[in-house]
Amino acid sequence: MYQPSSRFMKYKRRAHWPAITLFTVFGFLSHGFGQVNTPTADHEPNTPSALPTVSGAADLSDKGRPAAPSAASAEDTQKSANGRNTSASIPLSGNFRQRLGQFYLQDWNGTNVTTPLPPKRGLPAPIDSPPFPFSDWGYGGSPDIGAPDGNTYPLMSALKLENSRTKIYGWFAPSINFSTSGHNNFPLSYDIFPNKVELNQAVVYVERLPNTVQNSHFDWGFHLTGFYGIDYRFTTAKGYFSQQLLLFNRQYGFDPVLEYLDLYFPVKEGLDIRIGRFLSVPGIEAQLAPNNYNMTHSLLYTIDPFTDTGIYGTLKLNKQWMVQLGMSGGHDVALWTSDAKPSAIACLNYSTKSNNDNFYGCANGINDGKYAYNNLQDYDFTWYHKFNGKWHTATETWYMYERDVPNVAGNVANPITPETGANGAFCAPGELRCTAPEYAVVNYVNRDVNSKLMLGFRSDLLNDKKGQRTGIAGKYTENTLYATKYIGNTVMFRPELRFDHSWDQRGYNGGRSRNQCFFGVDVIYKF
Repeated sequence: MYQPSSRFMKYKRRAHWPAITLFTVFGFLSHGFGQVNTPTADHEPNTPSALPTVSGAADLSDKGRPAAPSAASAEDTQKSANGRNTSASIPLSGNFRQRLGQFYLQDWNGTNVTTPLPPKRGLPAPIDSPPFPFSDWGYGGSPDIGAPDGNTYPLMSALKLENSRTKIYGWFAPSINFSTSGHNNFPLSYDIFPNKVELNQAVVYVERLPNTVQNSHFDWGFHLTGFYGIDYRFTTAKGYFSQQLLLFNRQYGFDPVLEYLDLYFPVKEGLDIRIGRFLSVPGIEAQLAPNNYNMTHSLLYTIDPFTDTGIYGTLKLNKQWMVQLGMSGGHDVALWTSDAKPSAIACLNYSTKSNNDNFYGCANGINDGKYAYNNLQDYDFTWYHKFNGKWHTATETWYMYERDVPNVAGNVANPITPETGANGAFCAPGELRCTAPEYAVVNYVNRDVNSKLMLGFRSDLLNDKKGQRTGIAGKYTENTLYATKYIGNTVMFRPELRFDHSWDQRGYNGGRSRNQCFFGVDVIYKF
């Protein structure tokens, strides 16, 4: 969810206790690791505590579920997905704290391995996860139909609940950045506050995935999320604790980003119906940190819709074709707010037989298009292409607009005041309202260096023609070099170097500069 640029100029200062608490937890766990007596190899293997890995897309509907924290190699991951790996791990022992420490030590030492999973129904996974955040081309609004749910996590293993279908897991994601801007980094996101150490995300998931490997009977699942950090500024939807941002403009906040029920039916290759609050369906990037190629988000992603509340159906017609239809109350609003209005969502997804190419087109949140809180009319297209076992590219483009947006250019008498949290537009002289369009395109080029390291380059263009999304009209570009390094599968380091430029006006540092150079790194610590 976008908030006007004026809201990034100041915020209520609060003690950085989340980051302090985070590092205290890290220290506690590290101390605990020193107390652990690692089991020797002569213990009987404990199959339930072995770590299956994600065998398909990391539900980028949720954009989604992070890759499971297993230390298996990319080759082992694929074997597990095909049900051929029969290795078992050393059992965890001792009290909760010791079992948790042993889990991380095994993960970091590469001694956690996979157990057999049912074969995935569908095309073979085109890429490996890790080092990439997903192994299949992502789509929104549904679990990965046909992929087995074999994921186990540090917390679940320490609780001896590895075999439970209801799982509790999450991550901490602190970051540090250095920027040539001193006022704010926007429209870079999510790290809009320059030259700071901060807690981007502390996330807890509670979920049960429906069994979509089988196609003979009904099954169900659900998902709940607790989301805290500075990133709440972008996921906040009006009506969901939105006073933290819209009334008080707090730096840190809480957002229940995902609350939905999944109903799975054995229709064609599988039909999933999702009911509740879910993430905006199309796109490469994800709201949740572990499911992205790199630390910051593209300009394209920063200003597009983030969450919807409604009902959404995903029908897999065969291995290559999928159709999706749904209705929501509009983007980034709860159904009980005055801004909610019936809005259609329709998507079509196609993969080639080799799965080297995937095409995904969506019309998202379509209604009359009249000005309301984030009432974007969004037409989105994504293309993934795999060159070979090491290289792939991902490209996305969209066109969005709102009608009857209030003129804030100062060239009209008695201007209409925009809604709180939704910018006006820079219209032509004398226009009280106008249509505010924007378009964007982003491209990622990614290389698999090894099973624990990926490198990439992103280039991005945004044309905010009336300034309704950024607050300053004009064209923006960014170019970013990035890497992701894994320690086991439970810790990720993501450094990046980024250069932004606004071509028509001074669009950076709160309207003070045309250019912005940014270096940042975040750490994702999964539990």
